[in-house]
Amino acid sequence: MKGYKLRGKYCASLWCVFDLPAKESELAELEKEINSKEFWNEPNHAQQVSKQAAGLRDEIQDWHGLEQRLKDATELAGLEDESLRPELEVEIASLESELDKRSFTAMLSGPYDAEDALLAIHAGAGGTDSQDWASMLLRMYLRWAEKQGYKTDIWDMTEGEEAGIKSATIAVDGKYAFGYLRSEKGVHRLVRLSPFDSAHRRHTSFALVEVLPQIAFDSPEVQIDPADLKVDVFRSSGAGGQNVQKNATAIRITHLPTGIVVTCQNERSQTQNREFAMRILRGRLLEIQKAEKEVEIAVLRGEYTKAEWGSQIRSYVLHPYQMVKDHRTEYETGNTQAVLDGDLNAFMDDYLRQGK
Repeated sequence: MKGYKLRGKYCASLWCVFDLPAKESELAELEKEINSKEFWNEPNHAQQVSKQAAGLRDEIQDWHGLEQRLKDATELAGLEDESLRPELEVEIASLESELDKRSFTAMLSGPYDAEDALLAIHAGAGGTDSQDWASMLLRMYLRWAEKQGYKTDIWDMTEGEEAGIKSATIAVDGKYAFGYLRSEKGVHRLVRLSPFDSAHRRHTSFALVEVLPQIAFDSPEVQIDPADLKVDVFRSSGAGGQNVQKNATAIRITHLPTGIVVTCQNERSQTQNREFAMRILRGRLLEIQKAEKEVEIAVLRGEYTKAEWGSQIRSYVLHPYQMVKDHRTEYETGNTQAVLDGDLNAFMDDYLRQGK
């Protein structure tokens, strides 16, 4: 049938990137380990391996399904039956959309790209305006995650005295959550007419976004000595420091060698809050290790420059004109409301395609 071409070279390159035989071999090794008698002797490790195997199994099944759909569409096109054209047009459009999506995820090949993520937002310079800006970013990322079909859970949040939030940490659970969100790490700048200024003047606000992978408890990359931890238990608090719980369930963990402090004070049990705080700590320690390696390599190459607070990765301008611009990729859009409503994939796509 004339007018149909299923982008054979493009498809072949995707199959090459995914390397289906290698993935099937990896799954076979994991299943061999799962079926061993000693597998459940270490529950944390067993849970992580089971999750990895389930993810691989689903991924392999999806690729086999896509492969079969491509074969079926090719056979239909080869029949040259005009009565099949409407059905084939719909299927080809669907396949090309799926191929575009998979070409994007094929770029997510980092060691933690396929994992769940932790996203933390911290209000910066700008007082109440920055705290309001931090709450706007929180809403933006929650909307984005919802559109992606990801599960989110707010683990820790400190509200501002007048409006907004001082900080928040959310877990984003779903395939490639960290791979997508790592493009958001850095300082985000907002320019607008301040709703908190009686003169309604233009203000510039800043907020810092952290993106961390959720690290397995038995990961050899992050070793934590219990003797290096100071653990405090306190009551969760709401806006203005008002206690909202009678029982002390909130957890503050200080990692003494680095001075890192993490808190988790959602309305959960003390045990759950401690577990989640430890996950955040592991993610931050891993980021420190990665940053130290990157600085060491950059110094050796003569490329190192200190990252300053003012070096924002993206600007959101609401006045005197409407624009959101990523300063790393130069990608920009005038549809600021769509971006603030969670339409972030174009920014993420451009960041990854430029190999950032």
